[in-house]
Amino acid sequence: MPEAILSVKDMEKTYAGGVHAVRGISFDVMEGESVAIIGSSGSGKSTVLRCINRLIEPTKGVVRLKGEQINTPAAGINEVRSRIGMVFQSFELFAHLKVLDNITLGLIHVRRMSREEANEEAKNVLDRVDMLDRIDAYPGNLSGGQKQRVAIARALAMKPEVMLFDEPTSALDPELIGSVLETIRGLADEGMTMVVVTHEISFARDVADRVIYLDEGVVAEEGPSSIIDDPKTERMRRFLSSIND
Repeated sequence: MPEAILSVKDMEKTYAGGVHAVRGISFDVMEGESVAIIGSSGSGKSTVLRCINRLIEPTKGVVRLKGEQINTPAAGINEVRSRIGMVFQSFELFAHLKVLDNITLGLIHVRRMSREEANEEAKNVLDRVDMLDRIDAYPGNLSGGQKQRVAIARALAMKPEVMLFDEPTSALDPELIGSVLETIRGLADEGMTMVVVTHEISFARDVADRVIYLDEGVVAEEGPSSIIDDPKTERMRRFLSSIND
């Protein structure tokens, strides 16, 4: 059986004040697989991603990338974050830098590329997300959907082995959501390994190879995307009913 590219084992996270956000979560992600994580607000979805990328440290548990434990002091945080890209709901672009410079910053200072090499790579990834024509724009002159596609390009430029998306459309107006989801769908079609926290159930149903449903910090349901419509998944059905009311 092939080894998982990303493995989470017995992850727990307790915040100050005793809030037990994640309770013994385990799952594997295979190379080229798209996994959607769904669940109610406060179910621990974003906490899981942030622990994987070491924006926060889990209280317990092990995270492995290609068999190597990465939630340990011996694993350099910058290297971990270059191997596991992350796209946030709030874009996190530098407002004072043009689109080109937002992307080349990490390539020059983390990947140690020359400016010429970094510029070429930036053009390649902007073309992949259909944003090459905005290369000299500042973020303030972009729509929310355009900002998010630039954020995706910035993560892709680092050539990550896994991509994490934390509610990538939640900050967007409804008319802008489609272009971002289409970009992520294209990456899935290319075989990018990704974990997507999303409230877009249709996206999880149509794009994800596998779905993980979190409820109160635990994995309540896990399986192929068809479990979303399986009448036997009672907790899933209650969740879907609550968001459709």
